[in-house]
Amino acid sequence: MARQTDVRGGGTVLDNAVWAALDGPHAHLAERLGRAARYPTDVYAFAALADPGDPAAWADLHALVGPGTVVRIKPVETVPEGWEVVGGGVGVQLVDTGLRAEPAPEAVRLGPADVPEILDLVARTKPGPFLKRTVVLGTYLGIREEGRLIALAGERIRPPGWTEISAVCTDPEHRGRGLATRLVRAVAAGIRERGDTPFLHAAETNTSAIRLYESLGFTVRRRSTILQVRTPGTAPEAAGTTLAAPGTSPEPTVL
Repeated sequence: MARQTDVRGGGTVLDNAVWAALDGPHAHLAERLGRAARYPTDVYAFAALADPGDPAAWADLHALVGPGTVVRIKPVETVPEGWEVVGGGVGVQLVDTGLRAEPAPEAVRLGPADVPEILDLVARTKPGPFLKRTVVLGTYLGIREEGRLIALAGERIRPPGWTEISAVCTDPEHRGRGLATRLVRAVAAGIRERGDTPFLHAAETNTSAIRLYESLGFTVRRRSTILQVRTPGTAPEAAGTTLAAPGTSPEPTVL
């Protein structure tokens, strides 16, 4: 069933979705100190700040992860002096504005025992990061053929009222059969059943994925900068440093 959603919906919840998830439905997974938090490094390789413009939040993140540590963070336009930008890119956020959600009878629920197969499929298709315990973030569905996992989609971050669809991928030998579409619709059906609205992210450069999602009923809501940063190499100092614009990096951050 398709459902209309205001593309502007979500407000600050979707503007800072990782923080909203770690401060909300995923609080049980959060490693948190004050106004900074992150997912466990074997679950999802992102940190978040309650307010990226607040020097105190950056000081909390420095204390949380330690000196000389590389973390990914979004959405961020500026970093404090002493922090090094080592990678970056632009992400596109899309929200469900007319997706037809429906179960996929052939899809099976995937769990921890399936992680080796998931990691193999992800390594071959590169839909984005999937780590050893990413599967704990939500429901993951797969399609098997002759016992072999050939397609995958699941849930990642969960800001209040919203759930991100992620890890959408199909084995190259089985593309063109609509497997990813069926799985996206099936994952979305489960999200809708608990009263949330689906959304997702893609790299701005991944135009083929963006076109697919738009054809399914997603609409681009916003674009934002994602940075991979290294914390200062010394012990955290008191908050109060000024924020400086980062330099441009040629390395894209994987969303």
